[in-house]
Amino acid sequence: QLQLVESGGGLVQPGGSLRLSCAASGSTLDYYAVGWFRQRPGKEREGVSWISSSDGNTGYADSVKGRFTISRDNAKSTVYLQMNSLSPEDTGIYYCAATGILRVGAGLLATEYVYWGQGTQVTVSS
Repeated sequence: QLQLVESGGGLVQPGGSLRLSCAASGSTLDYYAVGWFRQRPGKEREGVSWISSSDGNTGYADSVKGRFTISRDNAKSTVYLQMNSLSPEDTGIYYCAATGILRVGAGLLATEYVYWGQGTQVTVSS
């Protein structure tokens, strides 16, 4: 069974950058679409970004477009989320999730994903 582990979170100053990693084990990540989600304090979990399994298509929430970049390295069974120009509003727990079948237009929907990591805390503060 696919297992996901996030890493790379931490404390960063406003305007700074972090790179999150989502490492898979138990199965190759090649055939899975992967999404990044976050839960900010007092808010519901929201989709941040996704990447398809095959053609490398990606998608982003409007709030992170131009600042976050998702990528994958199938040889390492890892998906990354490069986060730049971070603001306090980006503070939250970030989760990665994977699914074998992702419907068109549904990349940011948590209900599309079957496997979830435990999350990594991102805190943006001066």
